[in-house]
Amino acid sequence: MIPRRPVFARDYIVETVEAFRDFSNQQNKSNLSQEYFWYKDVLDEYFLAVDNSESTVKKAKLIYSQSNNKNESNQVKRKPYVRDFKNKIAYDDMYELSRQRRSVRWFEQRKVDRDLLDKAFLVANQSPSACNRQPFEFLVYDNAEMVRKISNCSIGMTGFKENVPGIIVLKGNLNAYFSERDRHIIYIDGGLAAMSFMFALETLGLSSCPINWPDVEKNEKKLANLLRLEKYERPIMLIAYGYPNKNALVPYSEKKSLNNIRRYDNTN
Repeated sequence: MIPRRPVFARDYIVETVEAFRDFSNQQNKSNLSQEYFWYKDVLDEYFLAVDNSESTVKKAKLIYSQSNNKNESNQVKRKPYVRDFKNKIAYDDMYELSRQRRSVRWFEQRKVDRDLLDKAFLVANQSPSACNRQPFEFLVYDNAEMVRKISNCSIGMTGFKENVPGIIVLKGNLNAYFSERDRHIIYIDGGLAAMSFMFALETLGLSSCPINWPDVEKNEKKLANLLRLEKYERPIMLIAYGYPNKNALVPYSEKKSLNNIRRYDNTN
């Protein structure tokens, strides 16, 4: 915040350090997770920034001191920083990528190297996420039998499902939240990550087709049973992927005009 207040996060800092204490006490000291260092660095910075004599902060710092591994250090400091705003990506290149990427339904019948997929997932992982909870997971299937079974759960793949060499179930995790107010965030965060993922695939010579997952109870149950999903897990969408069949036709998608998708200072 600018200007930074002498005490902030008073309403939830105690709950936060309690969660960190429980989390850190479960960590293997010889193999600490990246998340651990991120949580620790942010909390260290918090206690350096606030008035430690304030009663709530004082209580929180005492709880924080009870966490294990508190003296462990890491070279990379995961705390707020001043970003380099020098633009290294040309707009024209980004616009060209957006026009180049189109939904492809016809693929070469060969598996995709998983190292290429992981590169695309690294891009997806940089997508914005509310409170950085990242409440999603990409479940990847390239076994022909599982691809067929998952495709049969969808009502949007008629006509091309037999041609799909690989399919991804983008799964949302509702256990990241405690309130009904957040029940739609998995779809927003998941959608942002999916778009980044599909753009990345395009740069790697791969194509994709996002497949709508309508909220139909029988289909939800069918896929949940097939994938053994927990009650708090929800399918967000499916994504078919693979090397494109370069001789196949791709539908021409006329986009709405700029004036039909945005309004400035709308008061009507």
